[in-house]
Amino acid sequence: MSHLLLLVPFLAVVVLNLLPKRARGAALWVSFGVLGLEAAAAFVERFSSIDSSAFAWLESVFGFRLAADHLSGLAMLCAGIVGMVALLVARRTLKDAGEKFFFANLVLVALVGINGIAMVRDLFSLYVFVEVTAIATFILITASRSGAANRDNQVFEGAWKYIILSVIASVLMLTSIGFFLLSAGDITFDAVKGALGAPGSLTWVAMALFLCGLFVKGGLVPFHGWVADAYTAAPAPVSVFMAGIVTKASGIFALLRIVSSTMGSALPGREILLVVGALTIVVGAFLALGQSNMKRMLAYSSVSQMGYIVLALGGDLSLGILAAGLHFFNHAISKSQLFANAAAIEEQLGTLNMDEMGGIGARMPVTAGTTAVATLSIAGLPPLAGFWSKLLIVLALWNAKEYGFAAVAILASLVTLAYFLSLQRRVFFGKTHPKWAHVKEAAPGLLVPVVALALITIALGVGFPFALRVLLGGGA
Repeated sequence: MSHLLLLVPFLAVVVLNLLPKRARGAALWVSFGVLGLEAAAAFVERFSSIDSSAFAWLESVFGFRLAADHLSGLAMLCAGIVGMVALLVARRTLKDAGEKFFFANLVLVALVGINGIAMVRDLFSLYVFVEVTAIATFILITASRSGAANRDNQVFEGAWKYIILSVIASVLMLTSIGFFLLSAGDITFDAVKGALGAPGSLTWVAMALFLCGLFVKGGLVPFHGWVADAYTAAPAPVSVFMAGIVTKASGIFALLRIVSSTMGSALPGREILLVVGALTIVVGAFLALGQSNMKRMLAYSSVSQMGYIVLALGGDLSLGILAAGLHFFNHAISKSQLFANAAAIEEQLGTLNMDEMGGIGARMPVTAGTTAVATLSIAGLPPLAGFWSKLLIVLALWNAKEYGFAAVAILASLVTLAYFLSLQRRVFFGKTHPKWAHVKEAAPGLLVPVVALALITIALGVGFPFALRVLLGGGA
């Protein structure tokens, strides 16, 4: 089954590009079907019910080993759900048929990278699939062929920052892999874990370099400079896809895998994670607080929330991984929902400047309601899903006797609530400005996915104990 998760999206790309031009309009739906299968595959218990021994030769050909577990299932479930939402947003917001075809193909290419990140078991293969995802993302950011000249300049600037910092991350990761080969003689996760447990400073230098590379890919402070520009400049469906899963998979999920498979609770690694996580939470939250562009606020909010996942990994290991995984899922759902709602607002109003809005909640009640669900969940208010993941993060830190960092996690949630209440007030509340009197609710094509995501957030919050066992296999 693991091999099929790489082969199916790859073969789908090949098939789509062999289709005659008149049939390429089906590309979005083909990609949608592949992503639906991806989400469904996440629920196959350890993928043991499907025999894929016929594909075992791929491991010897390509030189990497694939193994799917509950963490892999989590990444694939998020990728499937977020990808389907992004495709529905693309169907509505991308006007050119060629752009839709292009977007569908690149989503599948990125999916190959995300699935590889979720299942590989050595550092070099992890690096390769992170790069596959990064390259597809870079092309996605610059894919739009429509828009004003100033928008094109923003796209170029955002894409340029992303690729420059991504190259720096690649250098750090490759240097780290070289150091591990020198010190450990191998780069499998098991070999790296053994090397980190033995005396010697070179292995921890190598791990620090690899972590820095992942910090860049994940947009963590102090390597967060590209995030707001890339998210803001990218076309609406690309912003949904990037914020919902791409940045998390290439940076944060890879970090989650490294910590759980190699570092464990080793002290040097924990200290790095705690400091970077706390710094990212605080800086991202205060940067979001000062924004007037809706997508930029959501981008800096994403930076802050990624800090919570990293902070959890610095706490009690077993509970921290559980908390990080749950917050990974919650943020993927809620932030995809918010960027999809931003696309709906931009389509109806023609602007994302929150200072020019006000009172549109009366004109767009479904968009306003689903935005409220997502923002309150991210802020950690019960009984929504985000409350439970943040509670687990605080408990993981408390169990590890990291009381100061637990306090940071709690207090920063108040800042999160503050900037999201500011968003709600400026966009949806108050008297409707006369120039928005003509505004109507978003089209059903944009409402259906955000309503579905809001229902997931509510259901996961209310049914937390059962849902947690399903998503992460009881923490196994």
